[in-house]
Amino acid sequence: MRQIYLDHNATTPVDKEVLEAMLPHYREAFGNPSSAHARGRAARVCLDLAREQVAALIGAHPAEITFTSGGTESDNLAITGTARALKDKGTHIITSRVEHPAVLNTCEELRKEGFTIAYVPVDSYGRIDCAALAGMITDDTTLITLQHGNSEVGTLQPIEEIGELARARGVLFHTDAVQTVGKIAVDTQSLPVDMLSLSAHKMYGPKGVGALYIRRGTPPLAPLISGGGQEKKRRGGTENVPGIVGLGKAAEIAQSRLESDRLHVSELRNGLRQRIESRIPSVQFYGHPEFNLPNTLYLGFAGVEGQTLMIHLDIAGIFVSTGTACSSGSILPSGVLGAMAVPENEMIQTIRISLGRGNRPEEMERAVDALEKAVLEIRSKTGFSAGLAPK
Repeated sequence: MRQIYLDHNATTPVDKEVLEAMLPHYREAFGNPSSAHARGRAARVCLDLAREQVAALIGAHPAEITFTSGGTESDNLAITGTARALKDKGTHIITSRVEHPAVLNTCEELRKEGFTIAYVPVDSYGRIDCAALAGMITDDTTLITLQHGNSEVGTLQPIEEIGELARARGVLFHTDAVQTVGKIAVDTQSLPVDMLSLSAHKMYGPKGVGALYIRRGTPPLAPLISGGGQEKKRRGGTENVPGIVGLGKAAEIAQSRLESDRLHVSELRNGLRQRIESRIPSVQFYGHPEFNLPNTLYLGFAGVEGQTLMIHLDIAGIFVSTGTACSSGSILPSGVLGAMAVPENEMIQTIRISLGRGNRPEEMERAVDALEKAVLEIRSKTGFSAGLAPK
């Protein structure tokens, strides 16, 4: 039985070209980029190239790219680094309840340090209420941190409007773009963002490496890791050269395939949704119907517990999730769905399907077959009657 991987928002397989680019840096090209000899200088050249590749993907200048250990560290550096650096100016930070735990938990830690955290409401699709945001900004506000794309329901935020609002009020704006960079066009030349987080393993690169874009002119951040002054003293410690090279190569590939990949996964997703709606009654889809990640379906089947359905699919060799990978082991209802005012009985019925460049149409057919079989089997055991038409 061939397995079908439908959990690309959690992580992606490492591209073969990315792996090939990384391997020499585990073997003969193992120099420390801070060393002055030839092998160290060669490593530094590779870091510089990767910085250029990442910058090109998001329309940035290479000097605006700081390498980190991943999206979580990038979020932490942007939020905590800004908050502590600007504490004398203000201690008010605005975020939302639909953010990734890397943002929510960082803000909670800052709250314990005396910062005030305000949460802007979202609508039933999980999209930010910009009018409410405008009314929440005070003279004490130093940072707005709101995601670009939601990892669970796939909703895209109006970051252009958010950024313009922040800029007009003299407030720094950070966006977690881990789920969007490499999937849709992200251009920091046109987007009014001061800081932007991205991660390699969400775009067919290695785990354990990411980057934080920091627009030139942004006030210096308070570093989280002190050390030898690497990354312009923003992040101490010897750089992960193999991982950074992999990130650079993944960014280069993503840039060259951006539109073809977007069209591919979007077509697969739309076809998958149509098949599910036509074959399985009483299904509910979540997230914005227009402003969304092209690869993501978040859905629930009435009378079917999401964890149970995921297990049935897992046994069939089809891998989906019940939410963000950092929270999928939790027994608590999704905070994202809670912020969207989804009833709790619906929250436990949901699964997430997230597609990737390696998925094929024939896999969608098999996935729907397995979904239909599993849903009918689970409903038969619980005595649920789905009625005649989809919800």
